[in-house]
Amino acid sequence: RIDPETGEPHIYNHGISEAEVEEVFASKMRDDRQGRRNSRILTGQTDAGRFVKVIYSPDPEPASVFVITAYEIKGKTLAGFKRRQRRRK
Repeated sequence: RIDPETGEPHIYNHGISEAEVEEVFASKMRDDRQGRRNSRILTGQTDAGRFVKVIYSPDPEPASVFVITAYEIKGKTLAGFKRRQRRRK
């Protein structure tokens, strides 16, 4: 999504780069779940070790998505993500 005030991707408002979003999609430690309406919620780790939640919508074009927003997670949200990852092992 583009921020109408800046013309930049909305993720920049949260200090997340497009490269970090791509790293989360490629991450081995990730969790992809159904969101609201037609969206998905992907949580994962960047190469630098940041934990990021990406809200996206699958694009009709193969191997393409529309990123709505992305932001770093901390605290209870991060603890819940790590707990779910441990349960999967």
